[in-house]
Amino acid sequence: MTPEQILAIPPRMLKQSQREAYFRDGYILLERVIPNDWLMRLRAATAELVEQSRKVTNSDKKFDLEPDHRPDAPRLRRVSSPDIHHPVFWEYCTKGPMPDIVADLVGPDVKFHHSKLNFKWKKGGEEVKWHYDISFWPHTNYTPLTVGTYLYDCGMDQGPLGVLPGSHAIEPMLSQYDEAGKWIGCLRDTDAAKLDTSKTVYLTGPAGSLTIHNCRMLHSSPRNDSDVGRPLLLYTLTAADAFTYMCNPLGTVHSGTVVRGKPAPFAHHDPRPCLIPPDWSGGYSSIFSLQQEEASAAGM
Repeated sequence: MTPEQILAIPPRMLKQSQREAYFRDGYILLERVIPNDWLMRLRAATAELVEQSRKVTNSDKKFDLEPDHRPDAPRLRRVSSPDIHHPVFWEYCTKGPMPDIVADLVGPDVKFHHSKLNFKWKKGGEEVKWHYDISFWPHTNYTPLTVGTYLYDCGMDQGPLGVLPGSHAIEPMLSQYDEAGKWIGCLRDTDAAKLDTSKTVYLTGPAGSLTIHNCRMLHSSPRNDSDVGRPLLLYTLTAADAFTYMCNPLGTVHSGTVVRGKPAPFAHHDPRPCLIPPDWSGGYSSIFSLQQEEASAAGM
């Protein structure tokens, strides 16, 4: 469906002005839209996963650890695919208000792609450089979007998501390979230096807020050097007629599940080209490890 067709459908959850802002700017911030009972359950499930990570000494398919992670002082960068590691995370995706909000932005038929629980640990949670999401998992169209749920208040000191309004519409999209053809999971330094970062909007918000950004949106986030950590629960959802070209790097048994509406009988193909990432079927490196390794190599 085109944006015009989606906007012609009466909204379930959002104001029409919010839908229009999403298509114009590539993102929206919804403050305090997740009820407190969901927040309490999600916080408890997150605490359980952090507790489990104390027994892990090296990053694996479930836990992406900061280098100084220890059993007595856990420091996580990510829990991959929380939808399969605790039932609350999948229940939130299917029974919570989030898919109805997404249906107002992608159309009535909504499909799950993947989930992740990112952390900006206190006192040094790592920076994420400018990048597009869609280049990690290209689809037949550009309806995929990522919804972030703030489990706790997030201010500027906690390293919030930063977006460049309107960058989702810029053509051509920039590469996330370096000059030698190596995948780096972010823009080249030369391209990032040309961005007008004075226009960056940082999506700070209280607990229960949602950040929603289109898969073509250029975004980043600064380090967290505060005394307060920042978990951010992320779900990527798509229109049902968006299909992946590549192996899903964070795929689970739930990937491809239609969480609202019905399956699509046909794929919708956007004529705009999409960068293809490496073949993830042999294993996947998270954006954190990719970007930090790239930064280390650049500093050698």
